[in-house]
Amino acid sequence: MPAGVPWATYLKMFAASLLAMCAGAQAVHRYYRPDLTIPEIPPKPGELKTELLGLKERQHEPQISQQ
Repeated sequence: MPAGVPWATYLKMFAASLLAMCAGAQAVHRYYRPDLTIPEIPPKPGELKTELLGLKERQHEPQISQQ
């Protein structure tokens, strides 16, 4: 008896939680539709859509405060 409940109840709850987890993962996977293709040639810097393009520019230009 894990957690003080009968085995039948424990297995039912385990199966229900596993089913809910898989269904939720499938729903999220279908909603976001990730790109699972793997490119043969790695992209060059700046070609990735996930890069923060303005970050490099801001790091090189010093901020001058006019007070």
